[in-house]
This record gives sequence, C-alpha cells and structure tokens, in this order.
Amino acid sequence: MAFVYVAKAAEIAPGQIREIRLEGISIALANVGGQFHALNNTCLHRGGPLGQGSLQGNMVTCPWHGWSFDVTSGKVSGNQSAGVARYLVEQRGEDLYVDVGTPA
Repeated sequence: MAFVYVAKAAEIAPGQIREIRLEGISIALANVGGQFHALNNTCLHRGGPLGQGSLQGNMVTCPWHGWSFDVTSGKVSGNQSAGVARYLVEQRGEDLYVDVGTPA
C-alpha cells in the first residue's frame, strides 16, 4: 500500500498523541521530540484507545487500565515479546503520511 496523508505536522505538537482513522484502521500518531510514530490504536489488554492515552517521552499509557507501550517499537513496557503493530511515517514538508499496508 502507498503512503496516505494523515495530518499536518503542526497539528500534533511534541509530547502529544492522537487517534486517526485511516483506511479502515485506527492508529495512534505520536510526536516524540519532533519524530513521528504510528502504531495500532488498540491496547492488547482490553482494547483501550492508545491515542487517548498519556504520552511521557516515548511511552504511551492506555487510559483504560494503565498498560504502557513504547511508541518507537510498539512493545509493551516490561515485555518485549508482546506489542502492537507499528507503521511507517513519512514527513513531506509540513504533511504527515502513514503506510498502513505493511506493519513496520
């Protein structure tokens, strides 16, 4: 699948995470120090929306039950064998594009 436009970079400030619906998939798009990361929006525990969680550094905490995920790897904090899918993000000028066809 090709990269699909998702947002303007300025819409997601450093330290913020946001839910985006894209090509039938719900993703969480995070800005960690000016670097953008996209991952599946669904927490492995009970399906909570990661894009509504709190982002501290590169860790997002699910708002439902507190599971934490590293947005740079998609891995669960404390368990590197479990994680959610990550997707490639490209910044083209001020625009952000995500490829949800093949997880990164």
